[in-house]
Amino acid sequence: MGIHRLNHAVLYVSDLERSVAFYRDVLGFRAITMTPDGFRGAAFLQAPGSTNDHDLGLFEIGRAAGRSTAGRATVGLYHLAWEVDTLDELAVTAQRLAAAGALAGSSDHGTTKSLYGKDPDGLEFEIVWLVPADLLDDAALTARKRIGRLDLDRERQRYGGQTRGGVGISVPA
Repeated sequence: MGIHRLNHAVLYVSDLERSVAFYRDVLGFRAITMTPDGFRGAAFLQAPGSTNDHDLGLFEIGRAAGRSTAGRATVGLYHLAWEVDTLDELAVTAQRLAAAGALAGSSDHGTTKSLYGKDPDGLEFEIVWLVPADLLDDAALTARKRIGRLDLDRERQRYGGQTRGGVGISVPA
């Protein structure tokens, strides 16, 4: 089975309206009208620039639902990772997540530069920029074996804020 990309993810949420607002206002997703007639408690969202029919399906299970214990007390999904095109976009996303109180951390994995966030239900996600293939060097490849502190300003100086990430890796050259 050859997989080309992640088409969409479906998340259970406690408050649909709150979750839609978060993904719309903080991450720029837009609601797609495709909920089946008579079906309540669901929303479908598309990320900016996406060619997917939808990128997120959100299904409300009610405000009494407990937070996920995946990775602490049960098995389950740890996080989703979405790729952005540029380090400038990653920096703007960091500011938006921080302003919303949703930035959980950041890291430099050598070949990837990552932000970690949590939605209103505490579901985790990663926003990542990938070093393009033609800019990979020994230092970046060696750094894949560690988790370092992300210095976005330094990375933008090194690679350029508008350099398209993932080219030759996740995006055809």
